[in-house]
Formats: sequence, C-alpha cells, structure tokens
Amino acid sequence: MINHEESSQNTFHEPEHPGSSGPLAIRIWHVYDKPIPAVYRVLVERLWPRGQRKTDLSLDNWARNLAPSTALRQWFHHDPALWEEFRQRYLAELQDRVPEAQALLTAAAGQDLVLLYAAHDQQHNGALVLADFLRGLVQESHDQQHRATKLGN
Repeated sequence: MINHEESSQNTFHEPEHPGSSGPLAIRIWHVYDKPIPAVYRVLVERLWPRGQRKTDLSLDNWARNLAPSTALRQWFHHDPALWEEFRQRYLAELQDRVPEAQALLTAAAGQDLVLLYAAHDQQHNGALVLADFLRGLVQESHDQQHRATKLGN
C-alpha cells in the first residue's frame, strides 16, 4: 500500500500565492484508504466505486466529466504496457475539458484538493494524469498573474 504522504506521486503541490483562487495542494488518494483527508474531496471516476455507499463517502464534488472517456478507459483496461499512450490520449481529452477543470480548481478556493480514485493499480491510473493536468493549469494561471503584475509595474 502506498503511503500517500511520502509517495513522490502523491505529494502536495507547492502553495499558491495569496489571492489565488486555486487549491493550496493537489494530491491523489485511493478511495478505499481510510480515513480520507478532510479537505476538498473530488471523486474523479466515471463510475461509482464498487462497495462504497454514497452515504459513507463524503464528497465535495464528483467530477465524472473529467474522468477518462468510457472508450479510453475500456481500451486501457489498466494495462501498464499501454500507460504512456493512455496518458497522451487522456491529456488530449482533457484539453477539451479545460473549462470544467478550471471550475474544479475555482471550487476548491484555497483548500487542499484530493482527487479520489478507485483503480487497484496505484501507479497507472487516471487520477495521476488528471493531477498533473490540474497542476499545469494552476502553474499557467500563476505565470499569467505574474506576467500581468510585472506589466502593471
């Protein structure tokens, strides 16, 4: 089992600068590992996790539309040999969902963000790709704010 606090894949993103509407940190968490941190919790699976009752999983958001498409998920079938191609295809899908991703970051509004996933393979799953994608959006936003600040001086 992965220790979510120490794994390089599950580390916190560096804090945003004051005034940012994005999350302070983005990490992933296996939905079956309890307790789930009491931060902004988002399920990032298209299907509800097996064996989890909706009343037992306290969520702030269920971002179905940010999960890999059904066709991509079925093609990948969690085959590590297909991981790199899956990542590229999923990132391409996410490029068409930037408004939804930005809305998720805005909804976290300065709270830590935990992306909950149900896949058994903790090294090859969509939450890892989505976390990287969201971190990229946060960095782009930060860079744009920084450039705007410099231009304003």
